[in-house]
Amino acid sequence: THDIHSSLSIPGVGSQRMSHVYRLSIYDDQPNAHKRFMEKLDARIRNHDREIEKMCNFHHQGFVDAITELLKVRADAEKLMGQVTDTNRRLQEAGREVTAQTEEVIRCRIQQRNMATTVEKSNATMEQLEKVFIPRVSQYRFCQIMAENLPRLREEIKEISMSDLKDFLESIRKHSNKIGETAMRQAQQHRTFNSAVAKQASIGHYSNPVYSLNGRAHTHNGLMMNDEAGEEEEADEEVLTAQDLVDFSPVYRCLHIYTVLGDRETFENYYRKQRKKQARLVLQPQANMHETVEGYRRYFNQIVGFFVVEDHILHATQGLVTRVFTDELWNMALSKIIAVLRTHSSYCDDPDLVLELKNLIVIFADTLQGYGFPVNRLFDLLFEVRDQYNETLLKKWALVFRWIFELDNYISRFPFHDAEIEKQDFPKKLPMSQSVPQIYTQVKELIYASLKFSESLHRSSTEIDDMLRKSTNLLLTRTLSSCLQSLIKKPHIGLTELVQIIINTTHLEQACKYLEEFITNITNVSPETVHTTRLYGLSTFKDARHAAEGEIYTKLNQKIDEFIQLADYEWGMSESDGRASGYLMDLINFLRSTFQVFTHLPNNNNDHASMSGKVAQTACMSACKHLSTSLMQMLLDTDLKQISMGAIQQFNLDVIQCELFASSEPVPGFQGDTLQLAFIDLRQLLDLFMVWDWSTYLADYGQPTSKYLRVNPATALALLEKMKDTSKKNNIFSQFRKNDRDKQKLIETVVKQLRSLVNGMSS
Repeated sequence: THDIHSSLSIPGVGSQRMSHVYRLSIYDDQPNAHKRFMEKLDARIRNHDREIEKMCNFHHQGFVDAITELLKVRADAEKLMGQVTDTNRRLQEAGREVTAQTEEVIRCRIQQRNMATTVEKSNATMEQLEKVFIPRVSQYRFCQIMAENLPRLREEIKEISMSDLKDFLESIRKHSNKIGETAMRQAQQHRTFNSAVAKQASIGHYSNPVYSLNGRAHTHNGLMMNDEAGEEEEADEEVLTAQDLVDFSPVYRCLHIYTVLGDRETFENYYRKQRKKQARLVLQPQANMHETVEGYRRYFNQIVGFFVVEDHILHATQGLVTRVFTDELWNMALSKIIAVLRTHSSYCDDPDLVLELKNLIVIFADTLQGYGFPVNRLFDLLFEVRDQYNETLLKKWALVFRWIFELDNYISRFPFHDAEIEKQDFPKKLPMSQSVPQIYTQVKELIYASLKFSESLHRSSTEIDDMLRKSTNLLLTRTLSSCLQSLIKKPHIGLTELVQIIINTTHLEQACKYLEEFITNITNVSPETVHTTRLYGLSTFKDARHAAEGEIYTKLNQKIDEFIQLADYEWGMSESDGRASGYLMDLINFLRSTFQVFTHLPNNNNDHASMSGKVAQTACMSACKHLSTSLMQMLLDTDLKQISMGAIQQFNLDVIQCELFASSEPVPGFQGDTLQLAFIDLRQLLDLFMVWDWSTYLADYGQPTSKYLRVNPATALALLEKMKDTSKKNNIFSQFRKNDRDKQKLIETVVKQLRSLVNGMSS
């Protein structure tokens, strides 16, 4: 037993030794040795089984996951195999077309080489025949005939080829419009493709590279794209090239003939001269071109078609035209084009047409730039067109603003309190009228319209941001400001409407920050940028608000004047009626109802309450001062020659009503008797005459504590002169003469002293 345990527990023992030990232990003479060995062996096996099971259990989930991933990889591998197979199939199909084209090119090159060889051999043969062999047999008549006819044949050939060239020139003149239209359409599609790629948007089907009007690869790479996914039929539509529209063989043939005949220079000069004439014809616009976008489109198509043909001739021939010639031709054309566009665009007053013109100019420039022509001056011209576009926008928006103001019903003026606004059910009533959101929306619409023009101008976000802000500033400071000022001055705009305009401009002023954010979100240019232009809306709406406030004061005073004109005092009355005049009571009722408009506004400390309170207080003070001044002027009117004491008493009753109105706090916010002080001059003057307190007045005159400090001696003298006895009837002086002649002397003394005071003031 000891040997068995030792043998089983010793690791690393060789198989022979183990077998030997087992053999000795098992076959030992000890009883039940074999049985114990088998038990130990079974226990050992069970122990290993448990360890194996533990290990399998530990790695089972990983094994399952590995199998699952392997199955997924198998599916992906099958999918990848399908894609590879499909890609290979499409590659083979595309390759077959390339192979066929390559074989066609090889065949054409062989034909070209054979033709060149044939021409070379024919030239050599003809030259050898004419200069070597014919002179040797010149004595024969038929040789003489051949020698005479060869020069004539050359001239006939030249004339025939020149006739073909003239037909060619006429043909390209007719087809320039179609060639240009095709080139510009493909340039626009290419620009759309670039824009889509830049935005990483999903794109539709790509057609074969067909953008090559003259068989060459341009900057545009001949790539076309559908405007929308799924328009495969339109993308696959064959695009006509210059060779499809115009047969260039006459010019090639004529060039070759003149070259062979040694007169190439004559042909080149003729061709260039004719093309310059055609260029001048193409550059002449129609008189009514500015009326429709189609007029501009035809003009651009013809120019593009002309230069596409020249570009083809430049690259398809060797020296018929040169880059210097085409550049000179283009510079001449560019100057003419800019002058024409500058003139005709100035006639346009439709912003939509100006925007379409801008888009055409951009496509026109992109098209010719693809052929290597410099177009920077065209983009510079677009900035001038942009100014014209802004002007047309401002005129259009001026009409829109006037329309909004005309239809503004000035509803929802002051029907709610801010503290309760959140508790109201819909529809809620707001302090601004409907014109405010409409104006805000229209300003945003102008920003969108300006943005449309800024697109495709190859300008940075900062420059576009600056353009938008400048356009918006022009709209606010010029167009909207002018419309507001015009609205404020309209005769039918009443006091309540003016108050509403003040509130509206306050809301619009507060909305300027949201317009700033709106532009920032469009251009992604931070408003904290050093060179960012700020919106000037704050000053615009403040100016409009101040104008409206001034108009309120003016209209209020005008209304007071209308009531004053209704005054009908009986200046010679013996005693008062005992009640205030009717016209004055109507005037005070009008003022109360007018200032009640202001009290309908919220009383909390918000912007509206602060603004309306200030306007109301100023308007109320202005009205009281104007009323006081008007009443004083009525007393001192030079056309009024006589006033009785009864009239003074009646006038005093009216002034008392004015003072009661002032003390009733028609507008909250006045300190103490501030408003009543507007009538202090009238009150002291009337008290002086009612009490007849001349001794106090003369004794305290000039003293700061005088009871009649506000009574001017000239005013008192003028009124006292109107109370002298001129008709000997119903006059206070007649009573004085009857009752107390000493008082008459006192009055004369007062008059003298008042005149003395007046003379002293004037000196």
